[in-house]
Amino acid sequence: MRICVTGISGRLGRRVAQLLRRKHEVVGIDQRASPGLPANIVHHQVDIRRRPAEDILRNGKFDAVVHLGVVHNFRIPSEKLYARNVIGTETLLRYVSKYKIKKLVLLSSGDVYGPMPTNSHFIGEDAPLMASQRFPEVRTLVAVDRAVQSFFWRHVDIETVILRPAHIVGPHVRNAPSNYFRLRIIPKIMGFDPIVQLIAEDDLLRYIEASIEPGVRGVFNLASTDPVPLSRILKALGKPTLPVPYPLFRGFLERAWKYRLTSFPAPELDHIRFNAVLDTARARDELKTLPERSLYEILEPFRAETVDD
Repeated sequence: MRICVTGISGRLGRRVAQLLRRKHEVVGIDQRASPGLPANIVHHQVDIRRRPAEDILRNGKFDAVVHLGVVHNFRIPSEKLYARNVIGTETLLRYVSKYKIKKLVLLSSGDVYGPMPTNSHFIGEDAPLMASQRFPEVRTLVAVDRAVQSFFWRHVDIETVILRPAHIVGPHVRNAPSNYFRLRIIPKIMGFDPIVQLIAEDDLLRYIEASIEPGVRGVFNLASTDPVPLSRILKALGKPTLPVPYPLFRGFLERAWKYRLTSFPAPELDHIRFNAVLDTARARDELKTLPERSLYEILEPFRAETVDD
């Protein structure tokens, strides 16, 4: 297959491209530079919203597009984040339809369901996307997911896949969950012990590879681990914890975020209070791949003795 990967310059984009190139021809689109890619991966440094990107998709004879070019940096001003995520995705969807590309894969997030106190124990793929109600900065991620859902129903001739992973964790991942586990002393909210799911970056890569197979379509929740209490994870990490009242914790993070002293925004605390537990049965049944990383393998790079070394 000939596959276009958007967002190829990111760390995950590079890993996806390197994985897919073993069996497929890979072409990347990203407005950022991407030095060091293998010679057999072509990278076009263009903005997906601009005419050169359309020319690439018009002439590329692609069989599939893997859309990783959704920005999760909530420090970007909201109007720029909307333009890059929502307008960029809508532009890409127009190209996919116009040039009759057979498959589209979007990497979304399980966070789009929202950490709501009313969440059911296991959230299925047909549950409403409520994240923006408590975390406005996530609004563009929800809008992207909904746009691709709408595309799925309007273009039944295109195999559209939406992947919604649980919290992605890995030794080189720089997101809120991984950064939280890296702390030497881990603060926890007093009175809360939520049920948590994790997915190893390596397992996510395997799911992305499985999703491009012919015949795969639909929305899939993804996780590597069974749901476990956060307290069990913290115990496995072997690090000291610091119980903090929620109002004090939130106030500290709001000030630290304002002065760029943390990469953990205050609304992420709701994921420690009211996490979304995903029903992953559909992925298990239809993607024909299973996660390989256990909970303790996922946590190993974050354990106290590993960090100290």
